[in-house]
Amino acid sequence: MSFLIGENMTGGYGGADILNNCTIGVEKGEIAVIVGPNGAGKSTAMKAIFGMLNLREGRVVMDGEEITSLTPQARVHKGMGFVPQNHNVFTSMTVQENLEMGAFIREDDFIPTMEQVFELFPILREKRNQPAGELSGGQRQQVAVGRALMTRPKVLMLDEPTAGVSPIVMDELFDRIIDVAKTGIAILMVEQNAKQALNIADKGYVLVQGENRFTDTGAALMANPEVRKSFLGG
Repeated sequence: MSFLIGENMTGGYGGADILNNCTIGVEKGEIAVIVGPNGAGKSTAMKAIFGMLNLREGRVVMDGEEITSLTPQARVHKGMGFVPQNHNVFTSMTVQENLEMGAFIREDDFIPTMEQVFELFPILREKRNQPAGELSGGQRQQVAVGRALMTRPKVLMLDEPTAGVSPIVMDELFDRIIDVAKTGIAILMVEQNAKQALNIADKGYVLVQGENRFTDTGAALMANPEVRKSFLGG
């Protein structure tokens, strides 16, 4: 079993199921990517694993412990970090204040962790006293990821981390995500830029209408003619 797994997840909002027997898992130090067409349930699967959606069926297990009934806040204390697609920084606060907010669950000295974030994202050190609202889209994403890393997560969950950024910035963000995974953190990511995401993925999940259509390594999915034709533009 994976270090983190949402197993046989069925559920949605109101009476309608968006996820249908969907399974998503990731190991420590691994990058797992969820791709698929619009409305496939990608972000819903992520939210279900983070506890923002009640499941009718299925369960979520992390490090051998079932956490299906835990709140998102309790899951953060267990070691989950979640970066939503929108509204993921405090725009009126400085970069450093945003990072400090990420350390809200810490009772120890978090300065060494902040130093690690600055090493990972050098531009944040340079702009540490600048309001986050004045940063570019790519820099804001770095703040959001950095703030999540301040909790010292075992799993980092990213919902569309490259949405709205240029191709150059996207490549840089993916490089940093690879660096985070190398520290042993499990990365679970929903991404619209499927080709680029699968290129860095250890594992990939192609969802269609809330179901697992394909599950394989990133390289195998990239090489699969049906996946290429239907989901990667040929």
